[in-house]
Amino acid sequence: MAVNPYPFLGLSDAEIEDSLEKNGNNALQKGDNDVWWQALKEAATEPMFLLLVACTIIYFSLGELSEGFFMLGAILLVSAISFYQDSRSKKALEALKAYTQSAATVIRNNQLVEIPVDELVIGDTVVASEGELIPADGKLRQINDFSVNESLLTGEAFAIQKELNSDENGHVYRGSLVQSGQCVFEVTAVGKQSKLGQIGQSLSEIQSEKTPLQIQIENFVKKMAAVGVVVFLIIWGINYLQSRNILESLLKGLTIAMSVLPEEIPVAFASFMALGAWRLMQQGVIVKQTQTVEALGSATVLCTDKTGTITENKMELHQIYVMQTNQVAQSGHWDSAAAQELITTAMWASEPAPFDPMEKALHQAYTSITATDERPLFKFIHEYPLSGKPPMMTHLFENESGKRIIACKGAPEAIIQHSSVSNEQKAIIFQQVADFAAEGYRVLGVGTTDFTGNDFPKNQQDFEFRFLGLVGFYDPPKRNISKVFKQFYDAGIQVKIITGDNSLTTASIAKQAHFKSKLPPITGDELLKLSPEEQADKISKASIFTRMFPEAKLKIINTLKDQHQIVGMTGDGVNDGPALKAAHIGIAMGKRGSEIAKQASSLILVDDDFGKMVDAVAMGRKIYTNLKKAIQYIISIHIPIILTVALPLILGWIYPSIFTPVHVIFLELIMGPTCSIVYENEPLERNAMKQPPRALTDTFLNLKELSISIVQGLFITLGTLFSYRYSVAEGYDENLTRTMVFVTLVMANVFLTLVNRSFQESIFTTFRYKNNLLVGVIGITILLLAALVYVPVFADFFKLTPLAFPQVGIAALVGFGSVIWFEGYKWIRRQKP
Repeated sequence: MAVNPYPFLGLSDAEIEDSLEKNGNNALQKGDNDVWWQALKEAATEPMFLLLVACTIIYFSLGELSEGFFMLGAILLVSAISFYQDSRSKKALEALKAYTQSAATVIRNNQLVEIPVDELVIGDTVVASEGELIPADGKLRQINDFSVNESLLTGEAFAIQKELNSDENGHVYRGSLVQSGQCVFEVTAVGKQSKLGQIGQSLSEIQSEKTPLQIQIENFVKKMAAVGVVVFLIIWGINYLQSRNILESLLKGLTIAMSVLPEEIPVAFASFMALGAWRLMQQGVIVKQTQTVEALGSATVLCTDKTGTITENKMELHQIYVMQTNQVAQSGHWDSAAAQELITTAMWASEPAPFDPMEKALHQAYTSITATDERPLFKFIHEYPLSGKPPMMTHLFENESGKRIIACKGAPEAIIQHSSVSNEQKAIIFQQVADFAAEGYRVLGVGTTDFTGNDFPKNQQDFEFRFLGLVGFYDPPKRNISKVFKQFYDAGIQVKIITGDNSLTTASIAKQAHFKSKLPPITGDELLKLSPEEQADKISKASIFTRMFPEAKLKIINTLKDQHQIVGMTGDGVNDGPALKAAHIGIAMGKRGSEIAKQASSLILVDDDFGKMVDAVAMGRKIYTNLKKAIQYIISIHIPIILTVALPLILGWIYPSIFTPVHVIFLELIMGPTCSIVYENEPLERNAMKQPPRALTDTFLNLKELSISIVQGLFITLGTLFSYRYSVAEGYDENLTRTMVFVTLVMANVFLTLVNRSFQESIFTTFRYKNNLLVGVIGITILLLAALVYVPVFADFFKLTPLAFPQVGIAALVGFGSVIWFEGYKWIRRQKP
């Protein structure tokens, strides 16, 4: 809680409870009544579900009741797995939603508190400042140079000046953006009763475009499904011509269709992205859109602010320059009247309830030098918000006796430009700015003026100020920032500083942080004066951009994107909104970020720790790599299932129906957890953060990678067919032959899972990777296989025969041999430079 500087008490606890009971809270989202029905509907329309139902109906029609009941059980099990995976994803997304919920500043029990927007009630007194979104409908009680943008509700893009005690223009509405100033309002409508709720619009309902990876995966699955339809029709036709039994031939056709359909791929994609976002949230990085996880692994350039990102954001007023005496005063030596006037004026130019670290430091310095605190005696009567190039801001205060204070602060060159300062004085001031900046100080100029009457100029630049001096703040680099920069450089990621501070201060801090920069800093004005070709060259090569404003920031982001870079951009202010929105990865600060910055971003750093971006990039790379492993595994293991089902029938071998739907279902049930649970839990591979970023436009599986998976699948097929031909040559009956082939395929699946944990490192290296789920899934697979072969009731149902130890050894050895050759391929790859 914070001390309440406003003349409003707010609701008491009892009044809050009463309002909540009568009118409800401010939540907009729908109830959960249809969640289960929606999940059931989605599960019932899955292709695999429909194939299982078709097989079940055919089994019952053929009078094969045990197989029919097994298929019913399989339907329930597959649906349960689908519900579980869907639940994991949705829980992760719900947790993200809770973390990304906006906060509102309210006055309750005469204290300033921050609460989630959804907890607001009618009667609450809310404080909203520049850059924030109005969290509920309300009636204005106090305004300071206040204007809002209501484009979300009206479609009009211009700012609206609001007025107190106006029936027509004295209200604010949820979803509006505070364009300038500050207001205090009393909530009059919440949730679905608000104007936004009645219209039924919400930012959360806007549908995001599909990413290139999503599109590639969908296209791949569609192609596989089309192949499945063709193969299904061929197998059905061949079977019908041979048997003239439409139901039995249909059943065999459906078996092959089930083996072709790669339904695990979209499930794996959804699980990987949702759980990846959830894991990042646990590390203090909130991903608002799960597809951002995909872009993280491709990031090639990160553009970062200086204050609070590279530095501690713990501003302390260290030195001041007093123009009247032409002296520099250190912290604690501000005894002269001129020095105290400078600090006091700088304080008045700050917000009355400061949230900016520099303004907090000025209020603290004022408290330390004044014997009588005059802040309660003066009323805030007019405000000119931060504006101009370079920027400045001006505040006007007045007490009951009519004494007026007009104070401004901002970039020194802006204050000097609108002050009566001689050329000789300018030279002295600019030299002092350079001296402060060279020590890494953040420097502001301070001025004051007089004005009678209430017909204030439209722009603060129309005043003529008296320049008082400079205030220098020191904000040291974060202790870990040098290490963070090194990690980005090692990962092949460029880092660029984009700041509103001056060049000397930024260069000094960058040097202290061991930031790499080949060219001197360039300012926003200098950048925009260049030709388009020169701009592109400078943006590509320079690393420090200073005195930046929204248009220049946006120009940098768009130019980098035109150069095919994948761009991340950090920001915290309303002016950062366009650049954050334009970047591939907009990164807002969780603590000091404005609401509009958080809305425009796709990712939020909870603790404002830029070092978390290293974790985020690593997570993006890990998820992409593991998803690729999972899909390559799916392709490799589907090929032998398809060919083992199809080839004996097409070639007219002695046992044409080596596998039936029940066998394929068992294989599907062990493949699903392997790809979406085991591989999702795989750790980041060694040296993954030493590799350059991948291009976002790269094909997910290029021809070489796809070929590797196909070749792996073909080798496993050779293994299963070898077991088939070996069994026939040994005179084994159909059930024993089926068992040999089945055990070979399941063991090949186990070894493939182990081998494909890395496409670079050896299996001996990956054995040291920690993944408890891998051990569990493989253990369960082997136990289930043993039960199917050696437990009579299961063996009879699956038409399998218990194997002797030598037979088990042969099947396992063939399965091992059909996969382990890939270790030789990886060894050859590792020998290449």
